[in-house]
Amino acid sequence: MLAEGDKLPPTWRKTFIALWFGCFMTGLGASMTMPFLSLFIDSIGHFSRFELNIYSGIAFAGTFLTQAIVSPFWGSLADRKGRKLMCLRASGVMAITIFLTGTASNVWMIIILRLIQGTFSGYINNATAFIAGETTKSRSGSVMTMIMTAGVTGNLLGPLFGGILADAFGYRIPFYITGFCMALAFFMTLFNTKENFQPVSKKEIKPAAKMFAALENKRLIIVMFLTTLIVQSSLMSISPIISLLVKELMHDQGNISFVSGVVAATPGFGTLLVASWLGHKMDLIGPLKILLFGLAAATLLFIPMFMAESPWVLAFWRFLLGVANAALLPAVQTALTLSVPAKSFGRIFSYNQSFQAAGGVIGPLLGSVVSSSFDYQYVFLVTSVLIFINFWIVVVLKVHLTREKNTI
Repeated sequence: MLAEGDKLPPTWRKTFIALWFGCFMTGLGASMTMPFLSLFIDSIGHFSRFELNIYSGIAFAGTFLTQAIVSPFWGSLADRKGRKLMCLRASGVMAITIFLTGTASNVWMIIILRLIQGTFSGYINNATAFIAGETTKSRSGSVMTMIMTAGVTGNLLGPLFGGILADAFGYRIPFYITGFCMALAFFMTLFNTKENFQPVSKKEIKPAAKMFAALENKRLIIVMFLTTLIVQSSLMSISPIISLLVKELMHDQGNISFVSGVVAATPGFGTLLVASWLGHKMDLIGPLKILLFGLAAATLLFIPMFMAESPWVLAFWRFLLGVANAALLPAVQTALTLSVPAKSFGRIFSYNQSFQAAGGVIGPLLGSVVSSSFDYQYVFLVTSVLIFINFWIVVVLKVHLTREKNTI
């Protein structure tokens, strides 16, 4: 991390643009395929409603499960070899595995490829750590928000393009195009980024326990990890079944793929609307206040989704949820950026990625189990409770930090 007052390196802007583009392509590619994964699985087999929900949940969660397991290894390697290499590893392998998913002839081939994809994925998290290490602390909030906006923009456009392509050419085409998108991200990162990186030798890297013991804000970091887990679980809980929910709300009539894409994309509009403003606010008032606003808003917004009776009403509430989303994970990443020494960046961000990936496992499985046991909308009630618990955890943390500051 550059010290306060240091000038940005001359190559910073070119690097930022390349990483922004890479995050955009990653978000675009993932969101072109994920909302329709359950429909793709349904199209290549004959499954009961329960089987389809469970297989969809496993296919979603498998990627995040392997990601959660291997992220600490990649984080340690990032501290020794640099974050650029990690971005290249993620984009290169994902280009191959996602393309091959489009050729799948059965559900188990999809699941196996997504397990491999999860093992090598993590472009956005590594790009975030990459640019965080190149940015002055005074600009961390706005830069973290801008880099997060790249993925959000991709997530916004992906379902719309994916829905149009799936309707016109079938569910396989979005996977082929996503593979091409990730190949573009690989070459942009390879040729257009420069990392001002000081390698940490293997001998210098402390064991995880010693590294955590040396951190000044251990309680805050642990709560941020937990927040990442809960927020990601909540946001992903509906992902495996959103197209199935839309199908039910539309009574299996009309252009289901396109409407599913719109409903999946609407949070991105809300996030883009306020992301820049919230980023600057973070730099002024701190990330924890912004995070509390986001958690409180999200808790309330999931409740009317439970009562939505049409996909367009659901899309409206998801649009407002996108406003709250802009205050969640970007605030967590900003808090970590401001609290972690540069030598530990790779591992701390990789541990946070593990918690995010674990949320990607828990969320889809939770959504699949709840929707199979009750109905799709009940997922929103469970999600609201989870976010509310997270809200109070952060409130307790903030009270503790305030008291600790007053006693010094």
